[in-house]
Amino acid sequence: MKKEKEMSFIDHLEELRWHIIRSLLAIIVFAIIAFVSKDIVFGVILLGPSKSDFWTYSALCNLGQQIGVSAFCIEELPFIIQSRQMAGQFMMHISSSFVIGIIFAFPYAFWEFWRFISPGLYVNEKKAARGATFYVSFLFFIGILFGYFILTPISINFLANYQIDPSILNEFDIISYVSTITTLVLASGMLFQLPMVIYFLTKAGIVNKEILKNYRKHAIVIILVFGAMLTPPDPFSQIVMAVPLIGLYEISILISGVVKKTYK
Repeated sequence: MKKEKEMSFIDHLEELRWHIIRSLLAIIVFAIIAFVSKDIVFGVILLGPSKSDFWTYSALCNLGQQIGVSAFCIEELPFIIQSRQMAGQFMMHISSSFVIGIIFAFPYAFWEFWRFISPGLYVNEKKAARGATFYVSFLFFIGILFGYFILTPISINFLANYQIDPSILNEFDIISYVSTITTLVLASGMLFQLPMVIYFLTKAGIVNKEILKNYRKHAIVIILVFGAMLTPPDPFSQIVMAVPLIGLYEISILISGVVKKTYK
């Protein structure tokens, strides 16, 4: 690879160490901000999908009123959230703050990663990857928004209303509740990177439009499996996760075709 300057293996490790340290510091800074803003982080953001006046539920109710379907309106979510461990709330406060730190520091952390690898790229490779930080961050936040406003409330509503017997009450532990939300949101953010992954694989000559078309059925099966692994064990959440990923796969086929025509 073409390098701007010759560096020993130890020098590369030292440089990588500082990139990692700066990324971690950015995460810690945002985590501290989230920690001291617990009224917003918990009261508004994390506990938002547990309340019937959450934006998604209100939007569904308005849609239902326009089309004459009252079932879209959610008046109550039949569950309560409890903390059954002595340090449950405190540990969730710390872990959720760290997750929020990761989300908001993601663009900077990726930029640090890009700064580390870009000196080893050829000029044409740098041109092809121009704007990578913006597009990766954009897709990541689109996935985060999808996970928070679409996937999470649908999953919570389904699981809160699911009962095998009316005598069994849904009393969710705070650890289970917050872990479910963070898992869904982070998984959505990462899985929405599919178009960028296909872009770079196409540039590297590993895949092309024809291969992606031929293995479309296999890809759908893999997407369904990932949806089952990364969502709560209910079919609705899995389908809601899988549908946009299938759409992203189709978009990736188009991207691969454009890349091949542009750089062949």
